[in-house]
Amino acid sequence: MGDPKFSRKKYQNPPHPWQADRIQLENDYVRHYGLKNKKEFWKAKSNLKRIRGQARHLQARLRYGDKQATKEIDELLSMLHRRGYIVGENIGINDVLNLEVENILNRRLQSVVCNRGLARTPKQARQFITHGHIRVNGRRTTVPSYVVTREEESTLEYHESSPLKDELHPERPGDDFSGLTIEEQMQKAEERERLNQDRRRR
Repeated sequence: MGDPKFSRKKYQNPPHPWQADRIQLENDYVRHYGLKNKKEFWKAKSNLKRIRGQARHLQARLRYGDKQATKEIDELLSMLHRRGYIVGENIGINDVLNLEVENILNRRLQSVVCNRGLARTPKQARQFITHGHIRVNGRRTTVPSYVVTREEESTLEYHESSPLKDELHPERPGDDFSGLTIEEQMQKAEERERLNQDRRRR
C-alpha cells in the first residue's frame, strides 16, 4: 500500500539512461511544448501507455464475447472524447490504439492557452498560468499540466484581476499570433526577439 503521505510515482523512467536518439527526441518535445523538464514528458508518455494498454485489454476481452467489455469501451471512448484526446463522430477502439504522445500534450492547459492565442509561446503560457493570470470555467488555474476538456476550452480566458485583461498590456499577444500552431508562434516570437535585439544594438 505504501505510506499515505507519499503519492505513487506517476511515470516510468526510460529503460536505458544513455540513448542519443531518445534523449534528442525528449529534448525536442521539452522545447516544443515548453515543458519544465523531461519528467513531464515521461508522465504524458506513461499516461498514453496506460490508455493504450487498457484499450488492448478491452479489445481482447471483446473477442471472447465479454459483454461488460463493450460497456467499458464505450466509457473509455466517452472519456477520451470529453478530454479531447480523440475527436470525431465515428470513433472506435482502433482510434485509441492510434493515439500518440502529441494528443496527450496538446490537451495540457499550457498548450491550449498557447493555441488559443492567449500567449505568444509555450514558455510564456506557462508563466501566465503559474502566476495566476489564466482561469478555466471561472476558476483560477495555476497548474500547466491541467487537462482541459472540450467543454472547458471555450471558457479559457484571462483572470478578471489580471493586468493582462487590459488589451493594451505590452505582454499580451496581438492578433498576429491567433490561429497559429505552437511551432509557428515560436518562430514568430523568435523573429520578434531578434528584431528587438537588433534595435537595442543600434
